Amino acid sequence: MLHKSMLVVPFIFFGNPADAGEQAVRDASRGELLYATHCESCHNIEVHWRNKHVVTDWASLGLQVRYWQGVAGLGWNNEDIAEVARYLNTLHYRYSAPD
Repeated sequence: MLHKSMLVVPFIFFGNPADAGEQAVRDASRGELLYATHCESCHNIEVHWRNKHVVTDWASLGLQVRYWQGVAGLGWNNEDIAEVARYLNTLHYRYSAPD
């Protein structure tokens, strides 16, 4: 009985180790996946921090995503553009965005 109790104690204090791994894994958003697939190879983090600020608010962020996906010939729909803009806003800009 004492031996079984000793095995239970670590789970009480530290939780189930399998749960810790599951908590660390999250699903990537569609915007993150689109950006990683089509943009990240040329756009490193520095492009979002450069001195020439083309993006100054939520609207200009959306316009830039729309513009550059057009230049790349990606054919994204409005929802794809909005998803990438939301991802970039969360990651870099933090502008007030409409829901």
